[in-house]
Amino acid sequence: MKAEDLVVTPMGVRFMGRRFACTVGRGGIVAAVQKREGDGATPAGVHGLVGMLYRPDRIARPGDWALPIGPCDLWSDDPRDEDYNLMVRAPHGYSHEQLRRADPMYDLILITDYNWPHAEPGRGSAIFIHQWRRPGAPTAGCVALSRRDLHWIAPRITHQTRLVVLG
Repeated sequence: MKAEDLVVTPMGVRFMGRRFACTVGRGGIVAAVQKREGDGATPAGVHGLVGMLYRPDRIARPGDWALPIGPCDLWSDDPRDEDYNLMVRAPHGYSHEQLRRADPMYDLILITDYNWPHAEPGRGSAIFIHQWRRPGAPTAGCVALSRRDLHWIAPRITHQTRLVVLG
């Protein structure tokens, strides 16, 4: 592990010599081979960061590689969809998650390469790093941080940064 890795431990996320409180999935941390769509678990392992999305109507661009979230942007979470575990646009005829939410949870999203880009149907989709609902509130499988901490971390991420989830 390197200092620029985001390392998820029982004590929180370590990054660049600092520690940040975080939450993980309601299903806990599981081995990646056990991860299934809808289980609420966070997959253990080393996951690359492949994208950063942000709400331009709410926050400034957090990094030069960040892409804006528009009103029609969705994430497919339907294993039957040929675009499973990919960003798609509305209208979309399969189950999906709205990226442009009324709450601030997805104002800033870091996208991992878990089961991406060639997703195996049913192994789980959309392992993001995003803002938590509140301290201690579990996610649907993602890693979540406070708004302040996420906004401190995002501009410091490099293309070498990985999400390392210790199981």
